[in-house]
Amino acid sequence: MSEHPIKTLMTETMEKIKSMVDVNTIIGKPIQAGGTTIIPVSKVTFGFGTGGTDFQSRNTRENAPLCFGGGGGAGVTVSPVCFLVVTSDGDARVLPLNAQAESAVDRLVEMIPGAINKVSSFMESRNSSKTEIPTEETESLM
Repeated sequence: MSEHPIKTLMTETMEKIKSMVDVNTIIGKPIQAGGTTIIPVSKVTFGFGTGGTDFQSRNTRENAPLCFGGGGGAGVTVSPVCFLVVTSDGDARVLPLNAQAESAVDRLVEMIPGAINKVSSFMESRNSSKTEIPTEETESLM
C-alpha cells in the first residue's frame, strides 16, 4: 500500500521550510571591520499547515478508489534582533536593534556580555592595584 497523500504533502512542506531556514539564518556570517567582529543575530518564526480529505468522485462507478484533495502552506518571518560586537581586545557587547527588549529574559541575555566585561575589568584592576607601590595620590585617597 502506498503512502497517504497527506503524509507526502506534509513531508514536502517541511522539506521546503528546512531549505529556507538554517543556523546561518539565526546567527549570521561574521563581518570583519578592522579589528572588530560584528555578528548579526535574528529571530526566526515559522509555521505551516496542511489539510486534505478523501472523497468519492460523482463521475465514477460505485466501487472506484477514493480521490484526494488537499493543500498546504507555510510562512517564515526573519526579524533582525541585535548585533554581537567583539573587539580585538576581547570585549563583547550586544547592540539591540529595538529600543525595548521583548521580555525580562531578553534583557538579561543582552546584559550578560557587558556584565562579564565589567567583572573581568574589576578583577584585573583589583589584581594590578595589589601589586602596585602606593604613590602620594593613592595614599591621600586611603
